[in-house]
Amino acid sequence: MEKIKAAVVGYGNIGRYVLEALLEAPDFEVAGIVRRNGDANCPSELKEFKVVRNISQLPKPDVAILAVPSRKTEEYAAQILPLGINTVDSFDIHTLIPETRKRLMKVARDSGRVAVISAGWDPGSDSIVRALMQAMAPKGLSYTNFGPGMSMGHTVAVKAVPGVREALSMTIPLGTGIHRRMVYVEVLDGYRFEDISAAIKADPYFVNDETHVMQVDSVDSLKDMGHGVNMTRKGVSGRTQNQLFEFDMKINNPALTGQLLVAAARASMLQEPGCYTMIEIPVIDYLYGEREDLVRQLV
Repeated sequence: MEKIKAAVVGYGNIGRYVLEALLEAPDFEVAGIVRRNGDANCPSELKEFKVVRNISQLPKPDVAILAVPSRKTEEYAAQILPLGINTVDSFDIHTLIPETRKRLMKVARDSGRVAVISAGWDPGSDSIVRALMQAMAPKGLSYTNFGPGMSMGHTVAVKAVPGVREALSMTIPLGTGIHRRMVYVEVLDGYRFEDISAAIKADPYFVNDETHVMQVDSVDSLKDMGHGVNMTRKGVSGRTQNQLFEFDMKINNPALTGQLLVAAARASMLQEPGCYTMIEIPVIDYLYGEREDLVRQLV
């Protein structure tokens, strides 16, 4: 079996778990790691891998898994797809997904490659569950309640605000899909907490939710990578009322994101050129194994 050659672009929280998932996947091999600092100050666990500053310095991989901040994923994908390399990312700003998909669709098709965007757990695997629930009850209401737990995308967004030394954004579910954002920040000298708080609340990540920003001495003492989601749908199957479905999970946030990125990288190898969200790809394409065996096991 010829293995899929995957490059990990970015080596923060998600990148570390992507590497773990790749090492456990029998159909993948690690083509290398792309880091902003290359092999300078390289973590000891990367000594056995080729570590570079730019993906062009690697023997050409089949797919690049973009473990970079959401707001950088399109930029990276637009640079890497024309090199003849598939891309997979976990872009998580829900309202911006359709336009991002549209722009990358052209890049991917022009390059003859595949981009899979928003391949985390929400958006991502939760999107598949929501779609299935809607197929089961076409009329009705669905609610997605996150947390309580750390939101990586929101935390990264806060860290990018000028004057923030360190940050943590916690998501607290209030029910019926409504959430409270609890944001904790360490403030650099010379910056006003009031200005930082206002900038955070105006960010697209936070503007639609009740958001509370608090200054703390140590964010590290508050951190916990745990997260979760509860999804429910109450609706109608045909003409039958009161159908009620529920999906619930408690997770390590970056570990699940890393695993799903690897699954999406596998699926990218089976699609026609273009840009896809996870709900557009057959579920079986995310799985390792012979198709006939998977059908026997899972149907």
